[in-house]
Amino acid sequence: MVTIIADSTCDLSPELIKRYGVEIIPLQILLGDDAFEDGAGVTPDEIYRWADANSATPKTAAPSLETVATVMGRVLESGNDAVCLTISESMSTCANVLRLAARELGAENRVKVINSENLSTGIGLMVLSAAEMAQKGASAQEIADHLESLKPRIRASFVVDTLTYLHRGGRCSGVAAMAGGLLRLHPMISVSGGKMSPGKKYRGKMKRVIGEYVEELTPALEKADAHRVFITHSGCEESIIAAVKDMVSSMGHFEEICITRAGGVISSHCGPGTLGVLFVAGE
Repeated sequence: MVTIIADSTCDLSPELIKRYGVEIIPLQILLGDDAFEDGAGVTPDEIYRWADANSATPKTAAPSLETVATVMGRVLESGNDAVCLTISESMSTCANVLRLAARELGAENRVKVINSENLSTGIGLMVLSAAEMAQKGASAQEIADHLESLKPRIRASFVVDTLTYLHRGGRCSGVAAMAGGLLRLHPMISVSGGKMSPGKKYRGKMKRVIGEYVEELTPALEKADAHRVFITHSGCEESIIAAVKDMVSSMGHFEEICITRAGGVISSHCGPGTLGVLFVAGE
């Protein structure tokens, strides 16, 4: 048997984590001198309040080797092999920490570590696909091979309400030139080759901007893998989320529409009001 391990940036809901038996390894969120595990001790809304009060973007860090070894060791002691998915290696050293843990546990032959080259539910799509294979009895190598072929088909993009967090964090090239808030720009940020980059720039109120964004995604969504689509946000108005769900539902294409709220790490870098529609491109 195989257990799927993912880091906390996969932004899966507790219900999905439980349904698929996924083990989650939390990254760290640093608010000044205080450190928290992603998903424990501090909420995204508390992170935003801290950031506004301090005019600073929280720092984030990979999990400790000890934390990773504890989770991985528990899986291996159960008799299962492990397939691990992490946030893009261009954004974090998380994947390398998992590889080091496997080496320290003497289990490199039982643990596959996959650099997702993605973030948020772009990773989540891969995690659930891997978990479904594991439930059907696939081997770790079979799952790893599948994930490598799935990786280039993941479509992850989102629109941000404020450029402040991405600008301060410095993880999205091209944002600095747009950071003059007076223009009220809302760029679409896409993930490609493991890196974030800005695309089309929208102006106006977020409800209209998000509507335009989803309309422009519609041709690709209608050709997407119909199994699942994610609507992931970092704290949007309920009316905006409901409108997006209605637009996606009206296509009559997807078997499952999952709505998730981004965790602390992703929220720390993209800020409040961000929303994305993430899916797997059709073959």
